[in-house]
Amino acid sequence: MPAYDEATAFLGEWGLFQRLIFFLLSASIIPNGFTGLSAVFLTASPEYRCLVPDTVNLSSAWRNHSIPLETKDGRQVPQKCRRYRLDTIANFSALGLEPGVDVDLEQLEQESCLDGWEYSKEIFLSTIVTEWDLVCQNDWKAPFTTSCFYVGVLLGSFISGQLSDRFGRKNVLFLTIGIHTGCSFLQVFSVSYEMFTALFTLVGLGHISNYVAAFVLGTEILSKSIRIIFATLGVCIFFAFGFMVLPLFAYFIRDWRMLQLAITMPGVLCAALWWFIPESPRWLVSQGRIKEAEVIIRRAAKTNGIVAPSTIFDDLELEDQNPKKAQSHHIFDLIRTGNIRILTIMSIILWLTISVGYFGLSLATPTLNGNIYLNCFLSAAVEVPAYVLAWLLLQHVTRRYSMAGSLFLGGSVLVLLPLVPSDYNFVSIGLVMLEKFGVTSAYSMLYVFTAELYPTLVRNMAVGITSMASRVGSIIAPYFVYLGAYNRLLPYIVMGSLTVLIGIITLFFPESFGVALPNNLEKLQKVRGFRYGKKSTASVDREDPKVLITAF
Repeated sequence: MPAYDEATAFLGEWGLFQRLIFFLLSASIIPNGFTGLSAVFLTASPEYRCLVPDTVNLSSAWRNHSIPLETKDGRQVPQKCRRYRLDTIANFSALGLEPGVDVDLEQLEQESCLDGWEYSKEIFLSTIVTEWDLVCQNDWKAPFTTSCFYVGVLLGSFISGQLSDRFGRKNVLFLTIGIHTGCSFLQVFSVSYEMFTALFTLVGLGHISNYVAAFVLGTEILSKSIRIIFATLGVCIFFAFGFMVLPLFAYFIRDWRMLQLAITMPGVLCAALWWFIPESPRWLVSQGRIKEAEVIIRRAAKTNGIVAPSTIFDDLELEDQNPKKAQSHHIFDLIRTGNIRILTIMSIILWLTISVGYFGLSLATPTLNGNIYLNCFLSAAVEVPAYVLAWLLLQHVTRRYSMAGSLFLGGSVLVLLPLVPSDYNFVSIGLVMLEKFGVTSAYSMLYVFTAELYPTLVRNMAVGITSMASRVGSIIAPYFVYLGAYNRLLPYIVMGSLTVLIGIITLFFPESFGVALPNNLEKLQKVRGFRYGKKSTASVDREDPKVLITAF
């Protein structure tokens, strides 16, 4: 819509109005940082063992030896889901026999935790795991809850765009903020695991929908030179800020219900933004609501201290009354030829694997040695320089090597993790954070990387399909973390190996840096090994808002 940009050019690039929109929309994303990774603390599983009731008459020696031992990570630890038969050891205790001296413990019969479990309160006073005993045969339910959140994210990705196009960016933004905040608040009063999980799914739906609405609204209102900064640094860094504050809340609030309430309250403050954030004038013009758009532009001009012209959108209105009929394309165009089919398959694998790495590492914080709250803060803080690096790479470095370098940096260090001695916690944590840095940089470059590869006619469908693969990756990521129940380092080894593998595959993508965006399927570049494609002398508008908006 070049006529719109020309008609509103008098507003300037970075006036008070644009600065307010930039920071207010970015601030509306902070609550997303709270809830996006809240499962790290809400679904955490503290140390636990079978409960031995005080009503059972056991000597102190037999009570201390009532739980069988098992070898885990090279050391003997009490089993979590088995105990010795209480009636048997109670008889031995009554006879005055000593465990391990008079009685061979390995010969004793065992039983499940018939009286429930006792949980360590050293780190958490309560989580949903301790609330509803999501352990042993029910230990799959905690990662399932997190997966349901990302199922909601997947559903929200489908519907948010259509709702925003039909009802307006501002209306959908605040409606979905309401869903996000309201369902988070209701979770505080959950009476069952099923209720909590169902509400968490709706939280995920609102979580992504208001993120996308804020993203689109910002890219449509802000000037061309600010859009990429808003898309790569604005919303991303404010999300990371919310993620960084989350462990601070969790450190001081160890009960899951009170923590949930605390991270929900900031979302209520977003309601006040209704009076400061306008509807997208660009969307209003596309709907033929010219006068409403002019009112917003005139207010913006007044805020910037600029006198608006007497007529703003006359020519644009005539232009929009005669829209050109777009050529119809469908999803099968993404697999029509061998070249685009290979490119699409590679892109889906790339998005899915990077998503598994990003969300898996974010959720795996509890399995690291050291302080969980500090580890979580570091995991969030490392995202800020990662986003800055991604922005710099997008401006100056070729796409394939930027992506591959970030992925190699992260994946290779995780493969070395088993070589680190167990008592060198700071080294292990440093390697994991370096992996998070690399994966986050690659993840933030994905949208531009994919949008530049596909022709204009199918770009929206291509980024939609591949980003859907990203949502699938986030759904299965909790189960990669679940591998830590068998070996503490296994999740990191698997994710590191996959990251290195996808880094190698990235080198076979076409190069899009400095190459004109393809307009049709015939101009799509070939998938070619390690060689650069020929650079076009045609200008490349890497700040085209259409590329940014269709990225979601």
